[in-house]
Formats: sequence, structure tokens, C-alpha cells
Amino acid sequence: MIYPEDENILNLIISLDKRNEGFRYLVAKYKEKLYWHIRRMVENHEDADDVLQNTFLKVVKNIEGFQRQSSLFTWLYRIATNESINFLNAKKNRYHESTDVSALQNVASYESVNETIVLQSLASAIKTLPDKQKLVFNLRYYDELPYQDIADITDTSVGALKASYHLAVKKIEEHLKKNV
Repeated sequence: MIYPEDENILNLIISLDKRNEGFRYLVAKYKEKLYWHIRRMVENHEDADDVLQNTFLKVVKNIEGFQRQSSLFTWLYRIATNESINFLNAKKNRYHESTDVSALQNVASYESVNETIVLQSLASAIKTLPDKQKLVFNLRYYDELPYQDIADITDTSVGALKASYHLAVKKIEEHLKKNV
């Protein structure tokens, strides 16, 4: 499906008579990208759905405050990132972190045993990263975002992001060398 440009979606949302149509386009256009971004952070389908719903609720509540200093995409990712971090912080306060890799096993169920081991090791390596490095790694590696977009989402300088990504890659490589 071809979606209207972000500017047109925003104009629909701002006009009271077309608001619902605008939000339908917004959700349809960004739901999948935001879901997978959130899913890589929270690692569980049900939790990712909850965080995605909270993200869109926050967007609905705050859309009038969107000042268009960044792209709509960047603003949505920033809200999704913040909601994911809030969820993880709340979860940490309630539970100890688990090392459940069943999600990766499901994804890799049709792959060879060696590939499954590599995927599990990669997931395990990513889990060992500090939250900020994990976020930067996921945004850069999986979402393939340019550093400037990541800087806008995380409110961090491009130089610091490059250093963080480089350190994350080194830690992952070291973990994989030890465990694969």
C-alpha cells in the first residue's frame, strides 16, 4: 500500500474532521517498523505489542506538541525508544533479567543447528551490552538507521554514537569468539 507523505498525514491529523483517517495512515505506515524496533529491545511479542500500543497512545496524546524540528519518523522512534526503556526499567524493578532465547529459537527453527547456535550466541552477546550500547547497536545494525537519525532519537552526538556502536561491535565479537 502506498501511504501519504508524513506532512499530509500530519495535516489530516490536525484537521478535526480527518483526524481518525490521519491516525489510521500513521499507524498503518509505521506500525511494523516500530514493532520490530521495540521487539528487539523488549524481546517478547506480547510485551512489544503493549509497548507499541503505549507508543501510539503517547503519540495521540502529544501529536499537537510535535514541533516538526525533526522528521515524524524520528519523533515516533524516539517515543518508541523511551517507552521501551521505561518498560525495561519497570520490568527490571519487578524481575531479574532472564536469559530466555526461545524467541530466537523460534525464528531459527527452519535454519541449521549451527545457525541456531550463532543466533543464540548473538542474542546472548547483545543482552550483555549496557542499555545504551544495545539501543545504538539495534538502531544501527538491525534498523540500518544513519547516525544522524540515531542522534536525533537518543539525543546523543554522532561521535558518541559511533564510539558506542564500535564498542558494542567489539564486545559482541569477543563474546562470539568465546562462545561459538
